[in-house]
Amino acid sequence: MTAHWQARRSGPSPQRPGDRRTPWQRDRARVLHSAAFRRLQSKTQIMNVGENDFYRTRLTHSLEAAQIGASLINQLHHIGTEQEVSMLPDLNLMETLCLAHDIGHPPFGHGGETALNFKMLAAGGFEGNGQTFRIVGKLEAYHPEHGMDLTRRTLLGLLKYPVLMPELPVPVPASQPGSLAQWRPAKALFSCDADLLDWVLEPLSKADKDIFQEVETLSESPWQRSKHKSLDASLMELADDIAYGVHDLEDAVVTGTLSESQWHAHLDKVVANLDSSLADLMRQLGRQLFSSQHSVRKDAIGALVNIFVTAVHITEVSPETEEPLIRFNACLPESERYLLDSLKKVVFEHVINQPAIQQLRYRSQNMLLNLFTAFHTEPMRLLPDNTRIRWQAAYNEKGQAAADRILCDYIAGMTDDYAERMYRNLYVI
Repeated sequence: MTAHWQARRSGPSPQRPGDRRTPWQRDRARVLHSAAFRRLQSKTQIMNVGENDFYRTRLTHSLEAAQIGASLINQLHHIGTEQEVSMLPDLNLMETLCLAHDIGHPPFGHGGETALNFKMLAAGGFEGNGQTFRIVGKLEAYHPEHGMDLTRRTLLGLLKYPVLMPELPVPVPASQPGSLAQWRPAKALFSCDADLLDWVLEPLSKADKDIFQEVETLSESPWQRSKHKSLDASLMELADDIAYGVHDLEDAVVTGTLSESQWHAHLDKVVANLDSSLADLMRQLGRQLFSSQHSVRKDAIGALVNIFVTAVHITEVSPETEEPLIRFNACLPESERYLLDSLKKVVFEHVINQPAIQQLRYRSQNMLLNLFTAFHTEPMRLLPDNTRIRWQAAYNEKGQAAADRILCDYIAGMTDDYAERMYRNLYVI
């Protein structure tokens, strides 16, 4: 891999005496030892942290995604052409991307993300992947200016949406909404981090950059859809999808949230549309998933993951570009993609969209809305010392929008438990 993809924004730095690690191993260590990564242990995946000690958290989800990402790389090493194998990310790089992909998510999952986006509409919006990019590139404490100071290729791989936020509509009056459904965040990076994005994309030609950053404009939230991602990001996103579609499904089965009859009601018509061999396997795995023997169920979960890992292949998605890292993506064949999307829909319909979960999401969203209001109204009085100093500096130098971004960084970095305690401190008598 050419030197510019191994570069760090801080420039060349001597390694410690005797340190034989590769750049990708150093990136992985920085993510693993970061405060943002540790906080994932107390952030919601689907079911609220603390409600059951079996449920997955953002941390265990990220660990599972990293293991699946490594399996995807191993598979492609065995089936790929020499050119394809030469493009693949190192195993340490793949794990780094999967471990880091969710560290920008705020407390209370996507409900918290939408709440912060609503509060930040006048100051550039909020989106979890954009916050991940901001944490690794600017906020973490490894470097005074460049966050974790990760390599350029690692940062490129974390760009699920390599574009900046569009201009966002601001509700008038900007009061607390009755519903946040229309304020889902645009999938993009924050304009205040444009300098970091420019640095990451610097090795691309202007033509490649223009293609890579193409967007489709939408008439309602999330307002735009970016069309492209890098090879590494496509592998990371596939690992994330498999972990969500299969392992979060396991949570639903074990806890009784998803019944066998609900499974058949949703999946039987899906299975009927699959190739005969895959359909037969899915009927068998459907029976195993609801077995009373835990070992039988675990075998079914492993077999489901194997379906997708062994189907992965490299596809040329942007033939007009020069840079291989953006010309190719990892993809699934049509049948396997359809099946994985169907499993994700099962998790959404029978877990996420259930009244009990949505009631918790509504409660959590309102907690974050109120926390933001309190800190925005009385920042010098209520913010902790370090955050207050950063807020004051941003306000003096760049104004209210920059100060709101500092406030948003603070709230987004909270764990679920910390956010709830802070809410009780401020609002509960």
